[in-house]
Amino acid sequence: MSVAVNKGTALVTGASSGIGATYADRLAQRGHNLVLVARDEKRLRELAARLGAQYGVKIDVVRADLTSKQDLRAVEKRLREDDAIELLVNNAGIGPKGPLLNDDSDYLDTMIDLNVVAVNRLAVAAAQTFAQRGRGAIINIASVVALIPERFNGTYSASKAFVLNLTQAINAEVADKGVKVQAVLPGLTRTEIFERAGVSSSRFDPSMVMDVTDMVDAALAGFDQGELITVPSLPDARNWQAFFEARMVLAPNLSHDRPAERYGVRPAAAV
Repeated sequence: MSVAVNKGTALVTGASSGIGATYADRLAQRGHNLVLVARDEKRLRELAARLGAQYGVKIDVVRADLTSKQDLRAVEKRLREDDAIELLVNNAGIGPKGPLLNDDSDYLDTMIDLNVVAVNRLAVAAAQTFAQRGRGAIINIASVVALIPERFNGTYSASKAFVLNLTQAINAEVADKGVKVQAVLPGLTRTEIFERAGVSSSRFDPSMVMDVTDMVDAALAGFDQGELITVPSLPDARNWQAFFEARMVLAPNLSHDRPAERYGVRPAAAV
């Protein structure tokens, strides 16, 4: 058994497999106690037993379906009231079954409930709570499709764009209050999300699919380096900076009292 110095408690959603389970492992290795949240209680307890024995940290298991308002409120309550929690890994989410035109609207509603509503509820709860305490950190798992919506299912990419924008906006409010915020934008990652959506990861070029442990290790390295936005596969951070600066060029002209001259519209005030 490896025992690390305790670094406070991390609450991880979607922790029973894939990215969430890998975060749980890496955070336990760093000395964090854990609150593991997912629907599959059996897998959560198996993971908790293994990590507890391996790293000597305290682990609580919370069985919750975050598309259920009652379950979501219970997790939010734990997040707000447990003073030991200093880190939220907002990971729970589902992917699309295929192109938007072939997808089921009820399934897409469930995707929004989990990828948007639940993520927002927990991120806001964490931001408000941590800001009051003057300490804490929030890691929101988004996706690179937030940046390239034309290449993926529209509802899924929109849900991940929401997570990206939410993270940036929260950071603007809490950065001076002792709260650290990060959005992680993975590309294709080898997890169960494909199979759960009825899609095999083998359909993709292997050079585009990252191992989940590599993805999480890179994301945590970005977190340690203080990155607000981490794209684990991006070779040159200057590319993201250029993207950010190009967006800022638009800022001074996004809201004026009259239409741009290129539209040929005579302003009402001038009539």
